[in-house]
Amino acid sequence: MATHPIDALFAIIETRKGADPNLSYTAKLLSQGVHKCAKKLGEEAVETSLAAVGKDKRALAMESADLLYHLLVLWAACDLQ
Repeated sequence: MATHPIDALFAIIETRKGADPNLSYTAKLLSQGVHKCAKKLGEEAVETSLAAVGKDKRALAMESADLLYHLLVLWAACDLQ
């Protein structure tokens, strides 16, 4: 059975926990802790909502991808597995 893309992305994010924050955006977020990761998720949620209300399908797709990514980063920061 193939790995779901969300699972594959989460696995990559998990590997960034010990990476150099100067070389990886994910490592940088994780190094700043749960509070920063949660704040970033909230910002992305607002941007996604505004794109939906604005009926901008392209922006909605892009912001939704950002939202999902930042949710997975938050999960990793919280050691959710």
